[in-house]
Amino acid sequence: MTISQQVNIIAQTFADALKDILGEKLYGAYIYGAVAFSDTLPTGDIDFHVILKSSLTDNERSKLEELHKSLAKKFPPLGAELDGYYILLKDALCKSPPKSQMWKRATDNSWALHREHILAGRHIILYGPEPKKIYPVATWPEIETALYGELDYVEKHLQDYPDYCILNLCRLIYSFETKDVVVSKAQASNWAHNALPQWKRHIELASKSYARQATPEDRQFMLAEVGKFLEFAKGRIEPASKKGVNNREETR
Repeated sequence: MTISQQVNIIAQTFADALKDILGEKLYGAYIYGAVAFSDTLPTGDIDFHVILKSSLTDNERSKLEELHKSLAKKFPPLGAELDGYYILLKDALCKSPPKSQMWKRATDNSWALHREHILAGRHIILYGPEPKKIYPVATWPEIETALYGELDYVEKHLQDYPDYCILNLCRLIYSFETKDVVVSKAQASNWAHNALPQWKRHIELASKSYARQATPEDRQFMLAEVGKFLEFAKGRIEPASKKGVNNREETR
């Protein structure tokens, strides 16, 4: 079974269970991120938004927790990697990053980026209306704030996920320089492989690691070098950021 087939089965099971648990409270459910790109690297998780007409009850939260445990058990390993937010409709209609109704009320700090991906068609509708009826278009200042949030996350996790950090730094450099944020890590790493020839080995090893083919020696190299790539990336991002974008239409 291909990854795409696995995702489809998990997504359908997830959607059916959401309807059973939430009933009329469910307004929409959408998958976005890596699984919505045809050229993506091997999928590590399944990003989602579930949009609710009203707040969850404790009983509904309990049932949703059991649902996620069930998916993890029934569809390993991807079933354990549904990573997303349960959002109130009134919050989804706003530009401010929304808080989830689950998991310690986590905030979707990449809200602007997620909206841009979804509005550009990089999504799978599990339930509900077309996303353009919900998600507001992001401005460049909103997007830039979210991109810097991604950069901050990378800086804090260099030694935890060096492969992810290298590939996401490629995407951050690309996004700041081109003002295009609707790009997969695969697309951005292909761009960086040509645009940043001095970092080819780092990018190749990070992609190899995503394909679960990296050796211990490869990982040691990435761990030793990822900090240097971060400093290089910050040096590219700063001047690109200063250019800014006065009109969001310039980025489309």
